Amino acid sequence: MIGSMMNYQLTLTSIMQHGKQINPNKEVVSITSDHDEHRCTLSDIFERSAQVANLLKSHNIQKGDRIATLAWNDFRHMELYYGLGCSGAVCHTINPRLHPDQVNFIINDASDKIVFLDVMFIDLIKAIEAELPTVEQFIVLTSDVAVVEHLGEKWTTYEDAISVYSTEFDWPELNENDPCQLCYTSGTTGNPKGVQYSHRALVLHTMAAIVPDAFSIGKNDCILPVVPMFHVNAWGIPYMAAMAGCKLVFAGSKVADPEVLARLIKQEGVTLAAGVPTVWNLLAQYLQDNNISLPSLKKLVVGGTAMPPHLYRYFQDEQDMAIIHAWGMTEMSPLGTINHIQAKEMQKWDEDTLFEQKLKQGVPVYGIELKLVNDDGKEVAWDGKTSGNLFVRGPWVVDKYFNRPDVENVNGWFDTGDISIIDEHGYMKITDRSKDVIKSGGEWISSVDIENAMMSHPEVSLAAVIGVEHPKWDERPLLIIQNHGDAELTHDEVVTFLIGKIAKWWMPDAIAYVDAIPMTATGKMHKLKLRDVFDGYTF
Repeated sequence: MIGSMMNYQLTLTSIMQHGKQINPNKEVVSITSDHDEHRCTLSDIFERSAQVANLLKSHNIQKGDRIATLAWNDFRHMELYYGLGCSGAVCHTINPRLHPDQVNFIINDASDKIVFLDVMFIDLIKAIEAELPTVEQFIVLTSDVAVVEHLGEKWTTYEDAISVYSTEFDWPELNENDPCQLCYTSGTTGNPKGVQYSHRALVLHTMAAIVPDAFSIGKNDCILPVVPMFHVNAWGIPYMAAMAGCKLVFAGSKVADPEVLARLIKQEGVTLAAGVPTVWNLLAQYLQDNNISLPSLKKLVVGGTAMPPHLYRYFQDEQDMAIIHAWGMTEMSPLGTINHIQAKEMQKWDEDTLFEQKLKQGVPVYGIELKLVNDDGKEVAWDGKTSGNLFVRGPWVVDKYFNRPDVENVNGWFDTGDISIIDEHGYMKITDRSKDVIKSGGEWISSVDIENAMMSHPEVSLAAVIGVEHPKWDERPLLIIQNHGDAELTHDEVVTFLIGKIAKWWMPDAIAYVDAIPMTATGKMHKLKLRDVFDGYTF
């Protein structure tokens, strides 16, 4: 016997239909290559999504076909999110910051039929066009027809392409397990791997993410997603906005411009913004230099990597914002854990202890399970001290990679590649990536903890730590600094500053200075490149 409930399919179409019926007039503000400030509503977006779906039908795009986007955050990209996924196609978002060879690999691995791209990525795609045999058309996301002149017969503009089609579409009845989105990992160790999301996974992820103890999104919110829509679905915000019925603000290619971000936040009354610490660091510097406050911005969701303590304190104490640490992965759609201090007993803790708790990645949201496993394959205790390899599972966690039958999960659990601890309250803290952890004398040193401690120094802009071979201790930490000023800190000054912030035996053995620490395509420090730069380094 089974339950007597309706077999209602959880699809992105259901989110679109709910948004169109219940939240049609919610505003979407965008900066694009051809609009300084474009304004429309959710209803407008969904009508134009129908035009996109009709365009796909005219190209004989079949259910499950992959359609690529290389685009910033704006209203057109959101139209593609729904027009592609709800018509049965797979919206394949590509990170344009990747190396052209990786973009080439990704498009061919996915066998994309059409590529939608922003104006500034024309040169990137034109250079590899001859190597993309599956692509039938390139559609540039603009109304400016001049940009496609002389590019060839396969090229057209978005507005020309959709303008001839109806704003009505007979949306198909999809199975909730059908694929709808495809996103590739950043590929810092070999070719990127594709993660193909199902409708069911993204609907459940959206429902879990908007609740009060997660992103806490409601109809009165105005969200600015700094996290790009080409990376793991902008953390699901384009779906959350339609489900919850809130205003959206898209900064387009200006997503890392602190002056533009500050203006949009004040002008549009942004209440929640989400992005990586790299961008929040730039914004903090701009706000301090110009003595600007952002009273409307109540919540700052931080992911990708941990926010350094000094940055956390600035936004919390000086800007009166609630900082919400979140953690997840491309393979997790992406939300896994989120940090809200909820327990009454925690509110009674001393300030330093409470602050340390806030810096953790948080507790798993409903739907995600965690476990820590040591190198012998045994689970370790949640005691806040014992570290282990972090494994996850849940209905929006990857089961297998796209086109990669050779990569499997471990007994139904996904190995995140992170080294973590979990305390008795269930709060998880990433102490390192398994490939970045420094093994010294049989013990582990957390490069992340050293980096966060060092970045609280006023003269340090960025700090990275890598392990370097040592004749006695196997590995020892090398501290690499990108600083603000002209003066370089001495080793003794660094050690003095770090006393009390990290264990004494974690102290870096040496310091190196660089003009700029390399970053990955998703805004994280590129440790692989740093290891190449310092290959052969000796203390």
